[in-house]
Amino acid sequence: MSVKLRLNTATATRLVLAKIGHPQRDEPLLTSKDVFEIAEQDQAALTAIFLKPFKNLMAHRFTHHSSLTQHEMNNCAKAAFAEPESFLARGCEIAKRLYSKSNHPNIKSGDLCIAHIKEIHIEGELVQALCILKSESVTPFLTITTENGDLRISTEQGIHPEKIDKGCLIIDHWQNKGYYVLTFDRSGTDARFWTRDFLGVEAVPDAAFLTNAYAKMAVSFVEEQKPEEDTPPWETCNTARQALDYFEERESFDLQEFEQEVLKTPDAMEKFQQHRARVEEEQGQPLETRFEISKKDVSKAKKRISAVLKLDTGVEIHVKSTLSTENDPVLERGYDERKGMKFIKVYYNQDLSAQPQ
Repeated sequence: MSVKLRLNTATATRLVLAKIGHPQRDEPLLTSKDVFEIAEQDQAALTAIFLKPFKNLMAHRFTHHSSLTQHEMNNCAKAAFAEPESFLARGCEIAKRLYSKSNHPNIKSGDLCIAHIKEIHIEGELVQALCILKSESVTPFLTITTENGDLRISTEQGIHPEKIDKGCLIIDHWQNKGYYVLTFDRSGTDARFWTRDFLGVEAVPDAAFLTNAYAKMAVSFVEEQKPEEDTPPWETCNTARQALDYFEERESFDLQEFEQEVLKTPDAMEKFQQHRARVEEEQGQPLETRFEISKKDVSKAKKRISAVLKLDTGVEIHVKSTLSTENDPVLERGYDERKGMKFIKVYYNQDLSAQPQ
C-alpha cells in the first residue's frame, strides 16, 4: 500500500488560528473570527514551515469502531474539503474538539494553527489538505532596528518553527478509507492524547510501518533481556544488529520463521509474543505476521542502534557501530591488578576526530 507523495508543489493559502487553554485550569478557548488570507509574498515561506515536519512520516488514517460516518475529525475534514466557504467553521470546530480533549493534567495549553493547503501531489494527482499545528511554548527572539539614525535591540516572544510540538496533515486522498493522514507528537507527553483521543487515527499497516514495527520490537526485545553482569553493552548492540540481519537478508517477513531462526528457544519465543502483544495494545491494532520488507526502513533501524557504557570515573563510551567480532575484537575488557580497577582497551587505525571537517 505504498503511496507516492510530494509536498514541494503545495501552497498554504488560508489560516484559522486559536489559543487552546486548559479546561481544568479554567483557561479559555479563543478562536479566529475571520479566515486569515495568507499574502502571496508570504506563502512560500509559511508553506515550507508548515510542511517541513511531515517529511518521512508513517501514514495513518481515521478509524472508528463502528463507522467513519460517526468520526468527528473525518466528517470535519470531509466538509472542509467539499465546502471551502465553511473553512472558518470547520477550523473552529477542530479547535473546540482539541480543547474538549485537553483535560489531562499533563496536557499543555498552546497556540493552534489550521492551514488550508492546495496542490499536494499524491499518486499523480494534485489535491488539497488540512494542516493542523500546535505549539506549546514560545521562544524569545532578538530584533535589531534603526531609530533616529541609531540601532536598537528589542525582544519578542514567538513560535520557533523547529519547535512545533504536535502536527497533523490530512490529505484529500483515500476519502472512503479515513483519508491519508500524517501526524507527529514531539511533546514527550502521552502520545495517545494526540493520535487516539484527539485525531482518532491508526497507522496504515503498509510495508514501511510493519518493517519499522517489527524491527523496533526485535531491537527493544533484545535490549530488554537482562544480560549477565559483565556483558558489555556493545555485545547487546551487536546482538540487536544480528536480529535485524534477518530483515536485511530476506524480501519478506514471516513471524514463525523469524521466531525459529532468530529467537530459537521456546522461552525467547514466548517472551517475544508477550512483547508483541504489548506493542499491539499501544498501537491499538493487531500486526500482520507476513509482509514485504521495506529495505530502507531496515537500514534506518540499524543506524538507530547504539550502546552507551557509563563509568563511575565520569567517562562515557558511545558505541554506534559493530565493534567486536569473534576473531578480531576492537574493544577488550580487563582488570588491572596494580590499580585494582577494571579497564577497556580500544583498538583503532585512525583518529577521525582529528580530520578536517
